[in-house]
Amino acid sequence: MVIRLKGWAKIVLSILCLVIFFFFVKIGIDVYHSMMYPQKYAVLVEQYADLYQVDQNLVYAVIKTESGFQPNAVSENNAKGLMQITEDTFQWIGTKIGKKQTSQYVHDDMLRPEVNIMYGTYLLSYLLNEFHDYEVVLSAYHAGRTATNNWLSNQEYSSDGKTLEVIPYRDTNHYVDKVMRNYRKYQQLYLKK
Repeated sequence: MVIRLKGWAKIVLSILCLVIFFFFVKIGIDVYHSMMYPQKYAVLVEQYADLYQVDQNLVYAVIKTESGFQPNAVSENNAKGLMQITEDTFQWIGTKIGKKQTSQYVHDDMLRPEVNIMYGTYLLSYLLNEFHDYEVVLSAYHAGRTATNNWLSNQEYSSDGKTLEVIPYRDTNHYVDKVMRNYRKYQQLYLKK
């Protein structure tokens, strides 16, 4: 037995099929985005982003770029953890963050997500207070404050001493571009904060 639908019923059925199709496409896109741009360690990121007044999406973008959310990541420069903190940077942050809070830690503790996110987010906060511009902050996070300040004072790289038109280190330039792309995507996907 063949059921014949009237014209209006065909239209309603077609619309219903399209709605169901787009619903599943939307779910697929959401799943893809949550896999590609995860918000792992959300409790820690929120805690330290709020404490140090840093945009959570920037913290996620740095973690995604630095370690791909792998807490045991160690670079060839011995930068460790989610936000890839070197031993020199670890010690420097320890002098800024306060002895009481940091005296219990050693550089290997950078492999612990809570400690790494605390240190990395503090560093972002410190650099934001110093430089204000996200691209300059990320340049300093990657290449260091000394190199970044040198570039800012050079007319060849900065016309205003506050922003960088040119980042002379290719790897730092690539890093800043990558973090900023990730940051914009996190902003787009997760509008809060």
